[in-house]
Amino acid sequence: MTTSRISRRTRPVPAAALAVTVLAAVALGAAPAAAATPAVNCASGRPGLAAELTKDITAALKGRGSTTAVALHDRTTGTTCTLRSTAAYDSASVVKATVLAALLRENARHHRYLTRRETDLSTAMITKSDNNATTSLWKQLGTTRIKAFLKAAGMTHTTPGSGGYWGLTRITAQDEQRLLALLTEENPVLSDKARAYELGLMRKVVPSQRWGTPAGAPASVTVQLKNGWLQRAGHGWRVHSIGAFTGKGHDYAFSVLTQDNRTMGDGVHTIQAVARAVHKDLNARYASHLDPAAPRH
Repeated sequence: MTTSRISRRTRPVPAAALAVTVLAAVALGAAPAAAATPAVNCASGRPGLAAELTKDITAALKGRGSTTAVALHDRTTGTTCTLRSTAAYDSASVVKATVLAALLRENARHHRYLTRRETDLSTAMITKSDNNATTSLWKQLGTTRIKAFLKAAGMTHTTPGSGGYWGLTRITAQDEQRLLALLTEENPVLSDKARAYELGLMRKVVPSQRWGTPAGAPASVTVQLKNGWLQRAGHGWRVHSIGAFTGKGHDYAFSVLTQDNRTMGDGVHTIQAVARAVHKDLNARYASHLDPAAPRH
């Protein structure tokens, strides 16, 4: 979202009070067991990499107040990592990448090109995170077409915000990864031209918004990203970043969603701590793969 103001479409709405039920322990006199904190779970086709990522992502999140979801997929090494990847978060401006993908699919279905208006709105929405442009395209598409795209994309845990509040769309890190996969690999949902167009805009995000998942990325990679940020009364600041990193032998994408941040900066710092761990571990392995004489991490 633009930093000057939060759009009318993304302002918080009063949340209903939540009833919390505490279950008594089955054993007489036993205290209820505390819920286990979700753990980072990684797997890899490259020996040692999963353990490194698990350790380093866990360390990056230690002591932080953010409630964080992470999903990572590296096609080159066959590596995945997840943490709360199916937990739902308010999307904030990250949903703008989905809005554009839905528009591109809709146009392809009707065999038409983007109009000059749609091109201008899409560019402002992705590169500058313009809220008014997003509202115009959201209204144009309508939730029926957006839901149709989500179904086709397999983003089954994403729920469009009601009443035109696109920033309150509920998303998961897992579904954001599905979107990034569609954008970076040939598929029947988005044409090659559509994918190239959206990735091209994600490469041109303005410098002031190039924080988050690109932190720590090597200069040799091509960075495509979309960020989002939104403050609400419950769960504080939502701060998210999704990114795809390609070129020069790289082919990975990851999504980091956060809430319960005291400030926007807290969320940014959390995401960037995770990002530095991911880029460090993956690219140490890339260096070893490309140059057997290179030191291993």
